[in-house]
Amino acid sequence: MKKMLWGLVVTVLAVAFAAGIKADDRNDHHHHRFHFVPGTLVLSRSDYAGTASTVTIGENLPPGCVAETVKVPTTTPPATTNVAVTCATAVDNGEFPNTSDSHNVWNNAPVDGSFGVTSPIFLDNIDADGHVLDTMDVPTDLLVTSFSSKSELAVNRSLDGRSITFVGYQGGPICPSGGATSPTAPNLLDVSASSTPGVCDPTNPSVSSSEPPVGAPAVWTAYYRAVAEVDEDGEISITDGNAYSGDNDRAAFKADGVYYMAGNDNSGGLSKKQLPITPIGIDLTTSTGAELLYPGQVPPVPPDINMIGDFSVTQICETEIIIVKGVPTPTNVCYPADKGGKDDNFRGLTVHHQTLYVTKGSGGNGINTVYQVGDAGVLPMGNTAALEAEPITILPGFPATLASGVDLNGNPAPVAFPFGIWFANDNTLYVCDEGDGTYVSGQTINGQTNVVDAASLATAGVQKWVLENGTWTMLYVLQNGLDLGIPYSTPNYPTSLNPATGGCRNMTGRHNHDGTVTIWAITSTVSLNGDSGADPNKLVRVTDKLDATTLPPGEEIKTIRSAKYGQVFRGISLAPGHDHDRGDDDDD
Repeated sequence: MKKMLWGLVVTVLAVAFAAGIKADDRNDHHHHRFHFVPGTLVLSRSDYAGTASTVTIGENLPPGCVAETVKVPTTTPPATTNVAVTCATAVDNGEFPNTSDSHNVWNNAPVDGSFGVTSPIFLDNIDADGHVLDTMDVPTDLLVTSFSSKSELAVNRSLDGRSITFVGYQGGPICPSGGATSPTAPNLLDVSASSTPGVCDPTNPSVSSSEPPVGAPAVWTAYYRAVAEVDEDGEISITDGNAYSGDNDRAAFKADGVYYMAGNDNSGGLSKKQLPITPIGIDLTTSTGAELLYPGQVPPVPPDINMIGDFSVTQICETEIIIVKGVPTPTNVCYPADKGGKDDNFRGLTVHHQTLYVTKGSGGNGINTVYQVGDAGVLPMGNTAALEAEPITILPGFPATLASGVDLNGNPAPVAFPFGIWFANDNTLYVCDEGDGTYVSGQTINGQTNVVDAASLATAGVQKWVLENGTWTMLYVLQNGLDLGIPYSTPNYPTSLNPATGGCRNMTGRHNHDGTVTIWAITSTVSLNGDSGADPNKLVRVTDKLDATTLPPGEEIKTIRSAKYGQVFRGISLAPGHDHDRGDDDDD
């Protein structure tokens, strides 16, 4: 565990230059030593730091990728199985979309499924209206995030309220031989799809984070998915982990002295059939989903990475009457198995009353819904075997249809896209649904251009669910003022790429003294950009009457802060400290 005290005396102007923002982006509430103001909020964001030279048109993507057939050892040596590794070529340079020319670094995303550029992490201490009180710049040689990975950098306040946690990338020993340490810095490529040092996947095309000089061999790299914990004084501790090899880390939540994590793994080429018959495939499918990590521990390696439970769509069945030899026979019909590990592609998580909850809302496998991990009232603990045995179940009443859009009978069914969740109390749960991301051209609604589809218009936004007689029911969706599907402009951003709000992602909330709750949420976007996760998005706020069972008239979502050019918002949480509104009900 590495620690750094953040609190050197700096001037507003110096900080502004270091962060790449204008001095007037902040007010005058600066401290000689960084300190989160009690009762305020923390907004995580990232600013694109790349230039034209970050990517060269024609270079190999991912960097160092070699198109070849890899012989992967199986669980029955000396037998091997063949996997084809494919590569791509950069079609544009590293410029952020701009109004001066037609270059757009995110044009590389459609050709390289692993594409991303590392970028700095900023923690803005803001008030309830979105005004910036101060900013903590996370050192870029300590931890970075991936621009434009929209599912990353959630911020969660710990159960005891004393710290916040998030997850980023830190360079570790190179794959596959160890030794040299991979660099941690901005402007590295495809780090979010890299192998972790302890789970080196030979079929993963993301073998290096930078293109080698012409004629030189690639320098292989590997990156820990590292949990950062920050207390109210800005002291930061880093704990490295080997989970989520080949894909995104998403979120971490500290409760009862341990970190609970959510994420996804496996961007390599192992097929559904190859995963269970290869040692690396088994390591990948047991190093994803919900994870437990102890603060300060040596990065765990397989088989002890501590995955919590393992949900499979085969758990979802219903009894149907099937004619067997002319006789009506009750028969269990279940979903067929998916690719190993992909049913556990979790992204949102929270802890409420000693119970762990996660969400899944992306990918074509599994079920997009809200899950309980472990038993109610008992946070998962114990050794690897005990954690492995923990149940993962869909909350009763939440969707149980496949993310591919079919039900158990193979009929078309609506798909949900839950992200952040916030429990207002035991019986009221707010869920951010980000929408399906579908861009619709040539559509006009109420006289305005609107680019989202009917499914998103119906359910995207802040959903309110209540528990009655053991079943969760959605009462209504807070959308008024969110302006779903209506394109908006950002200075210096090409109008052809103007994004529209598609729903919301991470969220947090707080109780008021008049029977209402206030919710803050980060918006998702829909656009024609090569990767909509790079679009400038918004921080919004809404106040809802807690006991309302139908949408109260006049409740409106308000934008309280908009991302600037080259900037994205990711997570929102109550600030750490000793304010009077602390408790697990307030964490996102």
